[in-house]
Amino acid sequence: MQELQIESLVKRYDASSPVRAVDDVSLTVAPGEMLVLLGPSGCGKTTLLRCVAGLEEAQAGRIVLEGRPVFDGARGLDIPTHQRDIGMVFQNYSLWPHMSVRENVEYPLTARRSAREQRQARVQEMLEVVQCQHLADRIPAMLSGGQQQRIALARALASKPKIMLLDEPLSNLDALLRVELRAHLRAIHREVGFTGIYVTHDQVEAFNLGTRVAVMRSGQIEQLGSARDVFERPATDVVARFLGIRNGFDLTAGPPWSIAAGPLGGALSVLDALERAKSAKAQMFVRQEALRLLPATDPVPGGLLALPDGVVTDVLYAGSFNDHVVDLAGTTLMVTQSTAMGMSSPGSRVRAVCRPDDVLLYQDGRLVTR
Repeated sequence: MQELQIESLVKRYDASSPVRAVDDVSLTVAPGEMLVLLGPSGCGKTTLLRCVAGLEEAQAGRIVLEGRPVFDGARGLDIPTHQRDIGMVFQNYSLWPHMSVRENVEYPLTARRSAREQRQARVQEMLEVVQCQHLADRIPAMLSGGQQQRIALARALASKPKIMLLDEPLSNLDALLRVELRAHLRAIHREVGFTGIYVTHDQVEAFNLGTRVAVMRSGQIEQLGSARDVFERPATDVVARFLGIRNGFDLTAGPPWSIAAGPLGGALSVLDALERAKSAKAQMFVRQEALRLLPATDPVPGGLLALPDGVVTDVLYAGSFNDHVVDLAGTTLMVTQSTAMGMSSPGSRVRAVCRPDDVLLYQDGRLVTR
């Protein structure tokens, strides 16, 4: 049995508008899975989460939680949030300011009228899981942001909900604390084994935490798969751009295949992936970290694909790596190289090379299988 099933869900904020915040979305979440909804602001990820929570009412579709329908548009069924047996963690923590940490974590158990001994044992267990047992008698105002978020997580887990819903819970924290809590949340998920849906716009967070990742766009799921699959093989050019692959080129058929006439000019080596392409036009994307810069006068090592020569216009130092900005006759190419590999000076004439396997080829917006 799936822990959660969403079937053809539709949500409009304006019934008279054709625009759908959630547009015919269907997916399942298996027990123990952490599904991450990833996408830019306005893509529908938080709205979808709130529909599952019962905080937003959809217009059509079904939501089934552990075999029990909690929303059915056709039947007019909409179970209230407090009866859905879910746990929620938000970015603003939402702790009761007048209650101690212990009382905050105990609150959902008190609401369910659990026995006092059971409540105390569960509170202690959850505080140990989030490593905050020493804070039990403090009030939220005495806690740091990271500590408050851990307590919010402990409170949500205390009642052993069927599913956990987490809406950008780390976004209000500073960068170093986000990294720390991201690792801690991953460890808690492995230890407790809860089922969760996690909303974020941060792709690193998504790939670190997600059993699967759903990239959303305009209320629909653009791609759903493992973190590795989404990262290494973006299914559409939209996903590739969202993931930050900034080097994209239009290609036209040769033979040989070449970068489209215009600012780039220059021929590319024929790639197997390009030869298998069925139409006369395609787009090529290459991650900036997959490229390596050589002096334009150096020979191209065997087996590598060479882009046309260009000129370094700027170098951005970032500690362990450098971002090179390269002008290819009016088109900008970004190349990230380890500092250990050296730095090309602005004004240097260079040639960017990469492995053919690092090329992503798209036709009609869809990835061409390599």
